[in-house]
Amino acid sequence: MVDPISDMLTRIRNAQAVGHPAVEIPFSKFKYNLAQILLKEGLIKAVTHRGRKARKVLDLKLKYEDGQPKISSIKRISKQGQRIYKSKDELLPVRQGYGLAILSTSKGLLTDKEAKKKKIGGEVICEIY
Repeated sequence: MVDPISDMLTRIRNAQAVGHPAVEIPFSKFKYNLAQILLKEGLIKAVTHRGRKARKVLDLKLKYEDGQPKISSIKRISKQGQRIYKSKDELLPVRQGYGLAILSTSKGLLTDKEAKKKKIGGEVICEIY
């Protein structure tokens, strides 16, 4: 696997496309923090991790409204070959405020709204709407 974050986003996208209630993802602290942001924003139901050492996995319970996935689109912005950084002044609302961007900053993973409030920029990981 070349890009574990893209793999995580693709697993979520594919699981919601076919209506699975949950998805299993290999564990890392970065992915766990990303899942915590999705949980806090109300885009997934629950996040749990289980297992030990190399066999640790994240279990994400996906959220649906009236049979439709809560996440309509999830897109990786900063890739392995081209990192995308934005300063606090360059952060624009995603989908005119209806979506969110997740940034990796010096203060950890933040949404675009939190980063703007704290007046810091960073690497744009993904956009969700």
